[in-house]
Amino acid sequence: MSGRTEEVNRKGKEVTPHDEAFKKLLQTFFAEFLELFFTDVNALLDHSRTRLLMQELLVDVVGEEARVLDLLLETRYRALDAYILVHMEPQSTRQRDFHERMFIYFSRLFERHRKQHKLIIPIAIFTSDEARDERDTFVMEIPGLEIVRFKFLKVELRKQNWRRFIDSDNPVAAALLAKMGYNDSEKKELRSAYLRMILRLRKKFDSARIALIMSVADMYFVPDREQDEAVLKELQERYPEEGDAIMDLMPAWKRWGYEEGIEQGKAEGKEEGKEEERSLIARKLLSKGFTPEQVADTLELPLHQIVKFGKQ
Repeated sequence: MSGRTEEVNRKGKEVTPHDEAFKKLLQTFFAEFLELFFTDVNALLDHSRTRLLMQELLVDVVGEEARVLDLLLETRYRALDAYILVHMEPQSTRQRDFHERMFIYFSRLFERHRKQHKLIIPIAIFTSDEARDERDTFVMEIPGLEIVRFKFLKVELRKQNWRRFIDSDNPVAAALLAKMGYNDSEKKELRSAYLRMILRLRKKFDSARIALIMSVADMYFVPDREQDEAVLKELQERYPEEGDAIMDLMPAWKRWGYEEGIEQGKAEGKEEGKEEERSLIARKLLSKGFTPEQVADTLELPLHQIVKFGKQ
């Protein structure tokens, strides 16, 4: 991926840090994403052979149009004992011709890679705030003859019932929980469930991966200081043994005003330790390919401080 904080996408618009963080989530937790939404497909693949391919620029035959794929991975298909491609395309806005665009991507990938890869699996991830039926099929036909029928896999996050995932230890489920289907009366319960998931995931993943999960989830939660303070207080009462872990959740919620939050009196004594932890998380994110600007945005720290951490 590009080392710039923002880059130009297929339509000449700038890609935001949100897009980069979302793609980094799918890249880092590719197997977990498939396990969560496409269990049968996941069972067919050997993830020890998975690797991210360089960003693919697809140009049409006359060179008038250029499109950049969001995420293209190579992995091993067990039954064929061969390498295949998995193309994942997150889509946050509605486009009437999106199904056609997926067909164009598939066609160009097939033209370029058909000799090296025996199969291409296209997947669209719809992240719109509205629940709607997105087209997943492109058909070309004449009376009595179907010339082409192309179908891609899809996930419509807003149609997913968030309660199905709250007992999961899947990091993708935690990161995307707030993009799933829920109503206003469930917001507090959802927030509490998400934090309980993070407390469990902390025991499975290192701090850099936890920071990535939370940086994505944090973009989807709508701030509600009173409600969120109540959630944190309930968690501290329910899990008193997790006191320090709960306090460590605070950096990702910093912009909601929690820097002065619960048990403020303990903050000064822990500041030195937190500084070291922030330094460790920053260095790990930098080593995973994040730019200093992206790390500064994720941890909500000044850029010069991230640069200093990187030199340590």
